[in-house]
Amino acid sequence: MNRRNWLLSIFLLFALSILLIETHAAEQSDYLTGQLLVATPEMRDPRFVETVIYMVKHSTEGAFGLVINRPLAKGPVEDLLKGFGIDSSGAKGEIIVHYGGPVSPRAGFVLHSDDVLLEESAKVANGIAMTSDPKLIEAMAQGKGPRQSLFILGYAGWAPGQLEGELKAGSWFVVSGDKALIFGQDADRKWRQAMDKRKIPL
Repeated sequence: MNRRNWLLSIFLLFALSILLIETHAAEQSDYLTGQLLVATPEMRDPRFVETVIYMVKHSTEGAFGLVINRPLAKGPVEDLLKGFGIDSSGAKGEIIVHYGGPVSPRAGFVLHSDDVLLEESAKVANGIAMTSDPKLIEAMAQGKGPRQSLFILGYAGWAPGQLEGELKAGSWFVVSGDKALIFGQDADRKWRQAMDKRKIPL
């Protein structure tokens, strides 16, 4: 191999290594964002026993997730809108309020399919978004909301490195974010369904 070809080979290998590093970094940047945390049977924290958590954000700065299988109450969406100080005229139907986690229990979030978005909405992954603007609930009450949704109060939060420690300790399994499971109507079955998913090659 002459010097020119040798230099070209070195350059190509260097360029390929940079590309692989950048690709790996891009893949790692979102960590568990868009996936499900499933409490293991060994989980002892009563706030999280048999919970399934949708991970909205996970990075070096920490993690943010919403419990999706603990409904708290069901009531007229009209009353909920009044509580937010929004005109509830024309509002129809009922809405289920879910426990999302122990942090900021009065903070409301709508986890939903991304077929309807507001300016404030944040797309997460695989057709799922999160909105904290109560105007989305108003749209839902008028039949103009997203096809799939969960209204959630509170959230689960982790400081940098905290979730990684819990994963190493065996507190959680991780499975893919399945929309059918996330937005399923039978909350009591979600944990078992999520546990079963970990046995299926992903």
